[in-house]
Formats: sequence, C-alpha cells, structure tokens
Amino acid sequence: MSSRCCDSGCSAPVVSPGFRKALWIALAINLVMFVVEIISGLRSGSVSLLADAIDFAGDAANYAITLVVLSMGLVWRSRAAMVKGISMLAFGVFVLGRAGWSIYADVVPEPLTMGVIGALALVANLIVALLLYAFREGDSNMRSVWLCSRNDAIGNIAVMVAAAGVLGTGSGWPDLIVALIMAGLALSAGYSVVRQARQELRKVG
Repeated sequence: MSSRCCDSGCSAPVVSPGFRKALWIALAINLVMFVVEIISGLRSGSVSLLADAIDFAGDAANYAITLVVLSMGLVWRSRAAMVKGISMLAFGVFVLGRAGWSIYADVVPEPLTMGVIGALALVANLIVALLLYAFREGDSNMRSVWLCSRNDAIGNIAVMVAAAGVLGTGSGWPDLIVALIMAGLALSAGYSVVRQARQELRKVG
C-alpha cells in the first residue's frame, strides 16, 4: 500500500489562491502571444520568433496542466512536471532542426518585425515572470512554471538583440544564433525539471 500511496504522494497540498490566479493570467497571456508570434514569425521569416511562438504554446499547455494537477498529491504533480520537462526537451530539439533548415535555405528574416514583436513578447513575459517569481522555490511542478517564464523573458531580450544584428549585418546568422541559445535554454531547463521530478517520484514510490 505504501508503494502506491503515502502522505507526501497522496495528500492534497494547500494551494495559494495567488498562485492559481497567476497561472490563469499567465495562460491567457501565453495563448495571445502564441497567435501574435506565429503570424509574425511566418511573415518575417524569423526562426527565433517562430521558436518563441512555439514556446508560448508549450507554456500555455504547461500552465493548463499545472492548473489541473495543482490540488493533487505530489505524485501527480511530479508526473505533470515530467511531461512538461519532456516538452521542453522536445522544443529544444525542434528549434535545432528549424535552425538547421534555415541555414540550408539561407533565410534572412525581416528585422523590424523581429524587434517590435520581441519587445511586445518581453513585456508579456516580464509580467508573467513577476507574477510567478514568488512561487519559484516549490516542487518540480512549480519550478517548471517559473523556469518557463524565466527562459521566455531571456529569449525575448535575445530576439531583440538578434533583430539589431540582422539589421546591422544583413545576415540571418544573428537570428540563428539566438534560436540556438533558446534551444539550449530549453534543453537545460527540461533536463533540470525531469531530473527533479524523477527524484520526487522515487521518494514517494
């Protein structure tokens, strides 16, 4: 019996109303920005914007999953974190593949769209990051939410830098370099969340 149910694995945690509200706001913001960035990324030819758009979609899904399991025991929250960590890893692999295709096709993105949308996305992600900052030291599920918002804000700053680089050089390489950095952040964060989730599942198993 203890292998399937223990105090830390089955008892429902006390959920902060502030955390739940922050998640709903974050979910709405990420859905809106996904639509904005996917359209802008396709129109501008920017790999980093497309990567950020897919990241917004992944984050929206992550926030939705977190809201579902928020009041469940640690086992289910850790399992949800495992799924989110794997999705981060998959995102990183996708961006690497997309960057490789852009190198092959020699695509030069439109820098003005990159800069404007990157700035808009930065504002959106800073709002989310500030909302979630107080909850960054929780279990793997809460940690994964914080890492998503942190990586997004860093990625948006990088997109703006890339836009300036593309404008100044007339080359697509600044965009590709930023996309690769974003892929690295996703892979690193995904590995961190998966590792913590596995440790939590071992403890309650």
